[in-house]
Amino acid sequence: MAQLRNKLKSANHSFVRWVAPQGIHLTLKFLGSISRGKVDEVIMAMERASQGISPFQLEFSDLGVFPDAKRPRVLWIGIGGEVEKLVVLQQRLEDALTPLGFARESRRFVPHLTLARLREGISSQERRSFGELVIASSFEVKYVINAGSINLMRSQLTPTGAIYSRLAATGLQG
Repeated sequence: MAQLRNKLKSANHSFVRWVAPQGIHLTLKFLGSISRGKVDEVIMAMERASQGISPFQLEFSDLGVFPDAKRPRVLWIGIGGEVEKLVVLQQRLEDALTPLGFARESRRFVPHLTLARLREGISSQERRSFGELVIASSFEVKYVINAGSINLMRSQLTPTGAIYSRLAATGLQG
């Protein structure tokens, strides 16, 4: 990922905000701001969702942008491997959190790691230029990720980016 980042950064697109390497993560469900009292309920929902799902392997698959290459806003690396287990886990988590008052995600779950975001207010030409650079970039890295747990993370937003800390972890137990 560092090589890919360096290659894309060499184009000197000042409107791209890169995610710090330690901040790259796979989000199963964004919860927003929650009260301390709700944390235990969320942890129990995580435990229910993970029951019967054994650890699995994921891998980097491809490079892309949301929403599309003509109007990119987010640069990402896709996730392959045992994605069907990941999708089941994500759906179970969604089901377990809905009764706690967390709205269901309306968009289809697309497993990915966000590498960068494009700043607001840039021209459509700048967006297209970056999208074309991404399309022209090859990404053929075979890297395996062993998924053995899910984490409840806290994100603290700062001017230089988010700082993440783990509040709880739940192991996968097939």
